[in-house]
Order: sequence, then C-alpha cells, then structure tokens
Amino acid sequence: MKKTKVLKQKIHQLFYMLLMVCFCFSCKNDKKEITELSSTNVNETIEVYNFEAIEPLFYTDTNKTYIVNFWAMWCAPCVKELPYIEAYAKKHPDVEVLLVSMDFPKEIETKLKPFLKENNITSKVVLLDDPDSNNWIDKIDPNWSGAIPFTIIFNNEDRAFYERSFENLKDLENQVNKTIKK
Repeated sequence: MKKTKVLKQKIHQLFYMLLMVCFCFSCKNDKKEITELSSTNVNETIEVYNFEAIEPLFYTDTNKTYIVNFWAMWCAPCVKELPYIEAYAKKHPDVEVLLVSMDFPKEIETKLKPFLKENNITSKVVLLDDPDSNNWIDKIDPNWSGAIPFTIIFNNEDRAFYERSFENLKDLENQVNKTIKK
C-alpha cells in the first residue's frame, strides 16, 4: 500500500513537472511571437510617389511638428546625418519624420531596403520618382538649388528650409527649436 501511494505521488510529481516544462516552452514561444509582431518594420513597403502625389505631405493644418528630409544612399552628407535624424525621432516621438529617398525605384529591394535595415533606419521612408525636378524643386522652395540633403521643418504656422546637412543631434534640435515657436 505504501509503495502504491509513493508511486502515485511520483507519477503526480512527474506529471506536474512535464506540465511545467510544456508551459514554460509554450510561454517562451508566445513571447517570441509577440516580439516579432511588435517589431514590424515600417519600411517593409516603400511607397513610390511622383511630386503631385507627395506634395500634400509637405503641409499640415495642425501644430504638430514635421521634418521632411530629402536624401539618397549615394549622398555622403545625407548618409552621415541620418543617425542624427533617427536619434531626434526617437527622442521626440511627437514629431513626425519623413525621409524622402531620391534613389532609383528599381533599387528599392536590392539596395534601399538592405541599407535601411543595416543602418537601423526606422523613420518612414518614401521614394520620390519624378523626372521633372526643374518644376517641383521650385514648388518646394524657390531658393533650393536641388542639392541634397535638403530638409523642411514645419507645422501649420512655421516653416524653414535647410539646404545642408546637420552636423549632430544638437544642431538638428537647435534648428527645430529655432523654426517652431512654442
């Protein structure tokens, strides 16, 4: 009788141990799935615009601050300043950042997306593909020569254009604070 009771007790212990092991492994898998779902890449799909379609993104009716940066992978000063823009976006989640790539549409999958992933670019990226740059550059800012990087900082009341790269995060913060009067 004592042996049967001990055997039942061991079976119960073994059952509970197996149950705990199953529970731990299933929880571990659930955490992985949740992490994978929450880290969805905003640049998984990169939209390609002509100027007419992208122009409304350069204006707002709200007092929310926007930073629109024109850049390209082949532009060394552009690439140099991207970490500062990313750092600003992380530090100021209330500011909307849009990176307008001037790269070739045929290179989105082969070059642009790998570049964004490798450089941990999480701000929204779109691609401007409009060959009539003589027309749309003047519509953005008549003083813009067309050189990149080029950044617009704006809300519904204030707007400034920067045809230069930002030297560091503090430089970008100073320009945003100078542009947007609070």
